[in-house]
Amino acid sequence: MGSSRGRGGRRDRFVSFVAASSMAGIGLGVAALIVVLSVMNGFQKEVRDRMLSVLPHIEIFVPGSDPLAALDGWQALVASAKRSPAVLAGAPFVAAQGMLMRGQSLRGVQVRGIDPVAEKEVSDAGRQMVDGRLTDLKPGAFGIVLGQDLADMLQVRVGQTVMMLAPAANISPAGFSPRMRQFTVVGTFRSGHFEYDSSLAFVDAVDAAKVFRDGALAGVRLRVDDMHRAPEIAQSLLPLLPSSVMVADWSRNNRTWFAAVQTEKRMMFLILTLIVAVAAFNLLSSLVMAVKDKQSDIAILRSFGATPVAIAWIFLVQGAMIGVLGTLTGVIGGTLIALNVDVLVPAIERLLGVQFLPREIYFISALPSDVRLNDVVSIGLTSLVMSLLATLYPSWRASRLQPAQVLRND
Repeated sequence: MGSSRGRGGRRDRFVSFVAASSMAGIGLGVAALIVVLSVMNGFQKEVRDRMLSVLPHIEIFVPGSDPLAALDGWQALVASAKRSPAVLAGAPFVAAQGMLMRGQSLRGVQVRGIDPVAEKEVSDAGRQMVDGRLTDLKPGAFGIVLGQDLADMLQVRVGQTVMMLAPAANISPAGFSPRMRQFTVVGTFRSGHFEYDSSLAFVDAVDAAKVFRDGALAGVRLRVDDMHRAPEIAQSLLPLLPSSVMVADWSRNNRTWFAAVQTEKRMMFLILTLIVAVAAFNLLSSLVMAVKDKQSDIAILRSFGATPVAIAWIFLVQGAMIGVLGTLTGVIGGTLIALNVDVLVPAIERLLGVQFLPREIYFISALPSDVRLNDVVSIGLTSLVMSLLATLYPSWRASRLQPAQVLRND
């Protein structure tokens, strides 16, 4: 008898261990899902916000027009766009690709011609200055404001000069010669987005129009009251503007990047859900073992009048409790980790002596997190549903046991 009770106790402990492992697996899966999706949300939000601190919400292009002519009529375009209450402000721009040269250093850059006074209404560039001021750009002075990383690559500082090369060439009796102009660095900025800090240069719009007179796009940049509605607002502006202009919003200009992030987020959700699925299978196996181990007890309860439904409910509630406790543990733990990623990751980097996000490779250098209630709720519900489904078969098996056959075999 003692040996039988010892074996029974060991079986009970083993079944309890498997059940606890299932609970821990569910909790870890839920926590991993919440942390990963929160980090991906934070990454997308951080990059989007930093991009839009430099990029416009909406751009209106005047195709085929001389940049100087487009600049002359920019106030009329802004006035037409402001007939929509969603448009807050507008500013002119000239966009072109060029090369900056200093000594032996040569870098390709995005040149953005702006009106320094109007620009502060549509972007945060003026508030991102590291050295100098955006208003130091004066028409005809040929000043330039560089991203801080771009300035470091060219080894240039405020007050020094760089040579700007335009893609178009001048034609003379001697043949083709590259169009070049010397610019004086009047300031540097840092947006926090490495792609722009290393490749973007601001000049006065009139200066840009003169240098890139036949190789630039010109028009108006708009800021709207809700950047998430920028595609909808851009469509609503079409009837208010001349038919000759083109309208593009920030989501269209960066559609490939944001679509890739959304696809990655969906795939990560599916992949990490498999962790919860594995834990649910462990829960199923632990309940099957519990039913097998408790056959005699089930038979006795049935003999005393317990109905099959009552027996099924015992195991259903047991499995549900494991699923609920595991899910709650994962939701609480995952949310706490996700809310403190900005503290935990730097601590791990210092401990291990590594940097997870080098600025030269990634858009941002710190791991952001954005915990969203709808993600947490959907993850929790998914875990609960999978846990409840895992309890159905063991509960059904327990309710189908025949007391007479079980007791006879025992």
